[in-house]
Amino acid sequence: MSMLSMTSCNDWLDINTNPDSPTDVSVQYQQRLAHIQFYTNDANQFAAWRSSMAMGDWTRNTAGGTYANMSDWAPAEGIVTTPYQWFFVGANVNNQDMYDKAMAAGNYQYAGAAKLLRAYGFMLMTDLYGEMPYTQACGPNATPEYDTGKTIFMGCISDIDEAIELLEKGQSQATNIPTLAVGDSWNGGDLNKRIKLAYLLKARWLNHLVKKGAGSYKDGKYDATEILACLDKAMQSNADNTIVNHTDANSSSHDVLGWDEPVDYSPLYSVCGMNSGYMPTKMLYDNLTNFAGCGIEDPRADHILPWAMSGKSATTPAEIKWNGNWRRSMGVDLQSAIRTSGGPIRAIYNKNEGRWYCKDAAADRLGDTIYVESTSSSKGYAANVDLLYRNVKGVDGSAESGSFYSRVSSPTYIGTYAEACFIRAEVLFNQGNKAGAYEAYAKGVRASIELMNSKLKTWVSEDQSLEKCPSFTPMAQADIDNYVQNGIGTAGDLTLGKILTQKRIALLFSMEIWNDMRRYDFNPEYFLGWNIPAAYYKSTAAQKAIPLGKQFRRWCQCSHEYKYNSKNLQAIGAQVPGATLVDSKGNEVTWNRADDVWTINVWWDSDQQ
Repeated sequence: MSMLSMTSCNDWLDINTNPDSPTDVSVQYQQRLAHIQFYTNDANQFAAWRSSMAMGDWTRNTAGGTYANMSDWAPAEGIVTTPYQWFFVGANVNNQDMYDKAMAAGNYQYAGAAKLLRAYGFMLMTDLYGEMPYTQACGPNATPEYDTGKTIFMGCISDIDEAIELLEKGQSQATNIPTLAVGDSWNGGDLNKRIKLAYLLKARWLNHLVKKGAGSYKDGKYDATEILACLDKAMQSNADNTIVNHTDANSSSHDVLGWDEPVDYSPLYSVCGMNSGYMPTKMLYDNLTNFAGCGIEDPRADHILPWAMSGKSATTPAEIKWNGNWRRSMGVDLQSAIRTSGGPIRAIYNKNEGRWYCKDAAADRLGDTIYVESTSSSKGYAANVDLLYRNVKGVDGSAESGSFYSRVSSPTYIGTYAEACFIRAEVLFNQGNKAGAYEAYAKGVRASIELMNSKLKTWVSEDQSLEKCPSFTPMAQADIDNYVQNGIGTAGDLTLGKILTQKRIALLFSMEIWNDMRRYDFNPEYFLGWNIPAAYYKSTAAQKAIPLGKQFRRWCQCSHEYKYNSKNLQAIGAQVPGATLVDSKGNEVTWNRADDVWTINVWWDSDQQ
């Protein structure tokens, strides 16, 4: 497997702060690639983390504010701005220039990369907000008109088709034309991997159209034949994956949009891993430890569920897993009353007594020590001794492991063979081909586990002391084989729920989790262990945003749009089914500012043609 570190583009980001750097007019198009990739990926990761909080795999401690409320289905405007800013201001503003200059130079690789990134970013925008300026975006008009979700979606598919056509032309033989390797932090200039990614993304997005009826994708219909054809040209093994393998180098190059953080570390570390209070849920715990009641623990469980250094006591619950002095987290039950009775609360380590405790008088909160936060640390950025977080600085007995996906050097999976397998499994299953679906499904599970294991081996090779922590210990091949053979069911009992639930484990912290749940209308039969959180039914704010009987379907627009482009935002409302344009008295209302705007289906999630 080939991975390229973000450190390859550290010098590149300096063009935004270095007074000796080129101007916008003279900057070379190849210099823009890493910039666009960095901000587009971060926009996706920030959105995926926030949406995942609402889809039931993670929650936060009771004092966790906006993001804790997401896990109660009580969304607020505070979640909606950052992905918008990072895509439009950090990425897309550079994209058209890279495309135009690359086309003028006959460099079809860079032009194809530009089209692929444009599609990747705008598909995120329509996934989140539905309607958005697209045709006129980043043009000379400071208040661009809005496009419908269908226009954006179909435009992104067209962009993908053009990207594939351009990329398949190959590298120019002219000696003065730069190769794609310059600044390419996703594929290291590997043109074949980028083409495979393009086909995967096309298959991913066409698969969103399950509600549109069968037909040609060019007509906005669900095109199973085209999806499978794309998968035949997408990743065929983990060696074909597009992965950004972030580092803990604490580079001197930082983002320029106000966070001022190093460009080399994982965006999920920025928003989740370095922060306190994030805990796995019972749904995630159950799916990892007893998937579909199969009775065999997933070998990924030890690496996704956080661990804490601890000691047993007479009251320690028997169901907690131990490995030496390490204790694994249990899952917060969002179907219980815990989020409405003051919990979960954060555990604190008492260094004088050498134990964890919860500083709360309520007896039913004292047991919240069973939940371990996903907080981790770093050697480069935080100047710590290793990747483990110490609840009490310098006290090893207070160490916490963090979670696989949210560490400083965790990989970002842009597109993987595992995802390709799960999409194929879903399509074949829905066609009635259970044998073919199961083969793809089992390959997807194995690919996900082996991909995780490769990173675990890298971590312990970089710091051998980490292998003592069960969160980092590589998985044994016998355990992997046993799980794939006996822990995921058989071809005879395969269900769409098993396929989609294994897919979400493989794509944890991905927008595709929310996209899948919307596509299948949040059906608990398809998302094992999920249901609307119990706290939702006790929250006036939650039911105001998502009224009873409705579901979490989109984000509202951020303030930049309703403050500075309100006329065009209001105008598109006439083409949005479900938008309220006038009140009961006939007075015009700002449709995107309605309390329940979160429940309006985006175009691909509807039966609108």
